Parts: sequence; C-alpha cells; structure tokens
Amino acid sequence: MNEEDGLLYTAEQIQQRVAELARQISIDYQGKELVVISILKGAVVFTADLIRRIEVPMSIDFIAASSYAQAESTGEVTIHCDIRTDIGGRHVLLVDDIVDSGISLQCLRARLLRRSPASLRSCVLLNKSGRRLVDVPVEYVGFVIPNCFIVGYGLDYDERYRQYPYLATFQGE
Repeated sequence: MNEEDGLLYTAEQIQQRVAELARQISIDYQGKELVVISILKGAVVFTADLIRRIEVPMSIDFIAASSYAQAESTGEVTIHCDIRTDIGGRHVLLVDDIVDSGISLQCLRARLLRRSPASLRSCVLLNKSGRRLVDVPVEYVGFVIPNCFIVGYGLDYDERYRQYPYLATFQGE
C-alpha cells in the first residue's frame, strides 16, 4: 500500500454494518434453518464476522471461485472447489465480498439454483453497482461503493492486503 491509497471504511464502521446486516438476516430467517455459503477467499473475513452475529440455526459451507487476475476481471468464472452440503429444499444465503460486474455472482447463483434450494438470497459486503454488466439480485448489501479497487477486510490485490481490519482504495504498486 502507498500514500495514495485512501481509507474508505474503518474497522468500527464495518463491524457496525455487519451487525446491522446480521440483525436483518436473523429477522428474515426467524423460525428457519439457514445454510450460509461463503465464496472463498475474499468473503471469509466478512462471513466469519457475520455468522457470529446471526441468531438462527445454521450450517456453513464454502465455494471457491475466481474471476480476477490481479486487479482485472477476466470475465470468466472458474470454480476451484464446490460445496459439499446438500442444499435441496433448504434456505441458502450466499455471501460474497464484492459484486461489481455481477457475472461471478450470477454464475454462482445459477449453479446453486440448479440444486433446488427452498430459497436463495445473496449478501455482499460491497456493491459496486456502477460496474454492473448483468442484473443479479442482491438482497443484503453492506456498502455501496464507487468504481475503485478496494483492499482489506478479506479483499486482496494479488493475494495481499486481506489482513487489514479496514477497507481502503488501492491505487497499485
């Protein structure tokens, strides 16, 4: 990171918003059991904080998918590791770090919908709606951000900077 990079959200702001999202999810799924599916690697930090605050019974699984090479989207989604949970007839919450073009989220939603869940909703930490290329439903959004590259709180540049507890814009090296 360098001095041109700017703080976008503090650790405290992120944790406050995660708590708000978890409250809403808990209300929406009251009386139901939830399967939370986290998209690796970027969403792991967000997912860990989120599930600790959700107050309904749940299980968790992971799917590893990518569409980025450094700071650029390739436009193609590659599945590296699929879920092992049978989601047929179950309520599923797909958790991602960021949605920008919508291509990755659309691909993963379609993949999960073919497995006949009772319901499927998406929760993203960051929504870069100005870059949307496909219309994809996102029911829970942490923050709407401008078209800039973000690192921290699980988001990376070339596998680095995930460990920061805050979110910052990244200008490159």
